[in-house]
Amino acid sequence: MQEDRSGDMAGPLAGLRVIDAATLFAGPMVATLLGDYGADVIKVEHPAGDSLRNLGWEKDGVSLWWAVVNRNKRAITLKLSHDLGRRAMLHLVEGADVLVENFRPGTMERWGLGWDDLCAVNPRLIMVRVTGFGQTGPYRERAGFGTLAESMSGFAHINGHPGGPPTLPPFALADGIAGLSGAFLTMAALRARDLGGGTGQVIDLSIYEPIFWLLGPQATIYDQLGIVQGRTGNRAPFTAPRNAYLSRDGVWLGLSGSSQSTAERTVRLVGRPEMAAEPWFANHAGRLRHQDELDEAIGAWVGARDAEEVVVAFSEAGAAIAPILDIAGILEDPQFVHNETVTTVEDPVLGPVRMQNLVGRMSGTPGRVRTTGPSLGEHNRDILGGLIGYGDSYLRNMAEEGVISFP
Repeated sequence: MQEDRSGDMAGPLAGLRVIDAATLFAGPMVATLLGDYGADVIKVEHPAGDSLRNLGWEKDGVSLWWAVVNRNKRAITLKLSHDLGRRAMLHLVEGADVLVENFRPGTMERWGLGWDDLCAVNPRLIMVRVTGFGQTGPYRERAGFGTLAESMSGFAHINGHPGGPPTLPPFALADGIAGLSGAFLTMAALRARDLGGGTGQVIDLSIYEPIFWLLGPQATIYDQLGIVQGRTGNRAPFTAPRNAYLSRDGVWLGLSGSSQSTAERTVRLVGRPEMAAEPWFANHAGRLRHQDELDEAIGAWVGARDAEEVVVAFSEAGAAIAPILDIAGILEDPQFVHNETVTTVEDPVLGPVRMQNLVGRMSGTPGRVRTTGPSLGEHNRDILGGLIGYGDSYLRNMAEEGVISFP
């Protein structure tokens, strides 16, 4: 393995160069995941800065969203609509493997940075185009945000309690799913390029389709059975028992009895072994018809005990329950601590910063969170000067033209 600039062993994607010209969440998350495993990610922002720098929580002038979403990246500023910015981007693309962008369809083409323009200078490039609804179709021109995808995909319709309103998630769910999907598609495209003659391609990634895919067989259920899934709260429409129960000491716990053996262990543990002998208990459909009876038995047993006692008893019985944790509890949970699910990264302004670690663990080529999100234009001289070769006078001219900005 190669070493990164800090002297540490680099990740499995060392040597891969990614240009992140996207904003907010889905597009940048694609690049973040690649950067976590060692890719050299160059964040390209408008000279005024990405809007994520001013979104949500901040401390000492640093956006905490920015620190996480744009970790492991180097940052430059470019006004892509200006000819000098367009030329600089083409120079960057010459040595890049991947370009991620999320402008509305036609914007890059209008700037002279469409696929034909980029492919002409680098036929090996993988161009990841992230939009709300894709590059084609009647909605292609619409503003695309995760909220719209969560609304139109069917997620909000099934999320919430019976009789209550459809419920949107309080975080960037659709964007995150699209980011994970985009990282996978990028790696698939890179493999196809490297094994299939060296030709790049375009990835057309909408935000609404990955979350729709993740919702399971709803389309098939409707097609075959005519059933429209509704809101069921903490219950599941396909298995029982499954719910959240309150312990004696005020802790909510989430329970699953999705497998037959786990469901049987659960009712035996809560003192209702006769349920397991009932004909209706033998399959999911039967247990779903008796959800109220199951919830009453389990809820009474859990409610008579403290949470720790409940968790220990379920573990010893081979049944499945866990406390519903908030972030304060997560940071103290022994499993999270042991697996370093939360890591600590040094930030030049904030000092030590805790954030979620990498997804998964690779035994031979692990990745690492090396840096938090960079400051605006932090690496202009390193990249535009050192990498591309622009001289100081040229950079000053770009600054005077409003094409770049310096920290």
